[in-house]
Amino acid sequence: MTPLVLDGGRRQVTADPPVVLAPMAGVTNVPFRTLCRRYGGGLFVSEMVGARALIDAEEQGAIAAVQEEVAEGKYDDQRPTGREKRLLRAAFGPDEVQRSIQLYATEPAHLREGVAVLDRHDLVDHIDLNFGCPAPKVTRHGGGAALPWRTGLFFELVAAAVEAAGGRPVTVKVRKGIDDDHLTYRDAGRAARDAGAVAITLHGRTAEEAYAGHADWDSIATLVETVGDDMAVLGNGDIWAAEDALRMIDHTGCHGVVVGRGCLGRPWLFRDLQAALTGQPVPPPPGLTEVCAMLAEHGELLVAHMGELAGMRDIRKHVNWYLQGFAIGKAVRLRLRQVERLDELRSLLADLDEPAPMPAGAMQMRRGHTHGPKPVKLPHGWLASRDHRAPLAREAAAVVSGG
Repeated sequence: MTPLVLDGGRRQVTADPPVVLAPMAGVTNVPFRTLCRRYGGGLFVSEMVGARALIDAEEQGAIAAVQEEVAEGKYDDQRPTGREKRLLRAAFGPDEVQRSIQLYATEPAHLREGVAVLDRHDLVDHIDLNFGCPAPKVTRHGGGAALPWRTGLFFELVAAAVEAAGGRPVTVKVRKGIDDDHLTYRDAGRAARDAGAVAITLHGRTAEEAYAGHADWDSIATLVETVGDDMAVLGNGDIWAAEDALRMIDHTGCHGVVVGRGCLGRPWLFRDLQAALTGQPVPPPPGLTEVCAMLAEHGELLVAHMGELAGMRDIRKHVNWYLQGFAIGKAVRLRLRQVERLDELRSLLADLDEPAPMPAGAMQMRRGHTHGPKPVKLPHGWLASRDHRAPLAREAAAVVSGG
């Protein structure tokens, strides 16, 4: 399949094959992206960062220091401050030749200045804008998946990012809408196209659906028809295995796929996608021995990135995702979810070293968020108008990381 080229005029990034790692809070950090890139090509996006956090960090002189520590592999603070944690989400490893970041903002001025910070420090090559987060802490203030309801504000935000991006490609991610009675994705697609975005990702669920049920791939096909040939459309939702990506592309005509929960504990999914989208046979899934080796390597990368205490705390949430489907016993799983030292992780995984094959159907097992449907938290009177200019609550701009 044709590689996806995102061209902002002065810079471009390429996803070859046309696969994008979705930004996921607390997951898509430097170590996880490193591991995924070892298996296959694509575009690998950082965790979501608030534009306001970047502005504050520049004012406090913190950006250069943290970026240098990460680049040199010496960041080893056991208890980083909140500011440092946020900057780590915006950090890239020295081998990341395509630096993609996802930003969040609800005010055009904040977004413009946040993107300008990225431009001044030359921190990224591609900027993705989050208008798809369904987390109540975000939507209750009019942000995330709630914001495209205000079509004028949505357009202004995208245009502000494009204006300040220095010729870097700007893309957006949205959901179908707030709920089935308040769909926004077609208007958002047209507005993003007209504001200068080069691609739009559609997660085929509403904010109300959250992560429940099945993604509506028909809506992705509708968006492809809506925006025409002027902007790439990427499909997101229920890509658990390589064959799912092929089916989505065939069903919708989208230009590529965005993978989120499907790669949790399955970094080799990018190997499978590389094969499927280039017409090669998809390799058989790894067995328990190989999976344990990946889990151990993931832990080692985390420790190198953030120190042993923080790294082992981070790896705990990945344990069940990696080992899902394997019969290893509750006691071992519990011990793995309580690890405090890298040597302990290695020892526990070494005890599991046996050639057990991946169980049938394990790739399709749901991982990550599964909640929903549930009513969407919105500001008072939010649905009364789509384009009134009443300012959002100050708390909306205070969100600095993903939900």
